[in-house]
Amino acid sequence: MPTIPQFPEFPKFPRLPNFGDRSGFPVALFGALGLLVLAALSGSVYTVGPESIGVVQRFGRYVGTANSGLRFKLPIGIDRVTVLPIKRQLKMEFGFASPGSTNSDQVSREQDLESNMVTGDLNAAHVEWVVQYEISDPEQYLFNVREPGPTLRDVSESVMREVVGDRTVDEVLTIGRQGIENDAIAKLTALIQELEMGLRVQQVQLKNVHPPTFVQKSFEEVNRAQQEREQMINQANGEYNKVVPRASGEAQMRLSAAEGYALKRVNEAEGDVARFRSLLEQYEKAPEITRQRLYLETLSEVIPQLGSKIILDESAQQFLPLMNLRQLDATPEQRSKQQ
Repeated sequence: MPTIPQFPEFPKFPRLPNFGDRSGFPVALFGALGLLVLAALSGSVYTVGPESIGVVQRFGRYVGTANSGLRFKLPIGIDRVTVLPIKRQLKMEFGFASPGSTNSDQVSREQDLESNMVTGDLNAAHVEWVVQYEISDPEQYLFNVREPGPTLRDVSESVMREVVGDRTVDEVLTIGRQGIENDAIAKLTALIQELEMGLRVQQVQLKNVHPPTFVQKSFEEVNRAQQEREQMINQANGEYNKVVPRASGEAQMRLSAAEGYALKRVNEAEGDVARFRSLLEQYEKAPEITRQRLYLETLSEVIPQLGSKIILDESAQQFLPLMNLRQLDATPEQRSKQQ
């Protein structure tokens, strides 16, 4: 008997829904439509914080801004809103990183590379600084520069290297900090305005400036020597200011005394000349009388200075028994008692 060939069985396809059966189709349809409506509503509501502003884009084109509060937009990707903190002070740190930073552009992974710089006298310096800024024009911030945050970091680093490169290492480490900050903020502001980045730089502040680690001890010794030199110079200036004015005062005092003495001698000499001339005139008029008067005046000036004197007549004899020698040597008080 001939064998009947066996054909493979056809696969069983799933049964198509019966659209004619209206028992389950409306429920599924309404459920899908409800989910779509909920998704659209949830995507059309957004919130803008009190320190921020929302930049609205429709199909990628800028259409306006939205202030703080609960706002609505067209769903399903038609409108896109970028929230920017325009009233918040933002900052970037170079060479170090503070813990708990919320700004993604605040710190960099290449902290050592961006902080190591070369000064104008070809010395190395480790410079750490902070740039504080704010968003002044949201439209320029979003659309004029592709990555405004990294661009600002690159521009700030370039400006700081230029400013530090124009100064010596002593200025960078000691007295030139204020000048570096002022020049950096001026040049950085000019570059940002030229690029129209929509930012406003508020402050550039140097935090820590020191030589590299491997030469820090040598720099400390140099700074210590410079401080000792300044201290010795100040001490020498102090001694100079103390001794020189005193010597000048003494010299001036002696000059004044010499001038006064010279004037006194001249006046006395002129007075003596005038007195001698007046005496000469009187002497020429009456020589004997003038001579006698001068003799008596001289005796009246000399005799009081001689003390107790006894004048005897030439013919006096045996006067010693009559003299009271104790009375001559006694004081006036003792003489009064003896009497």
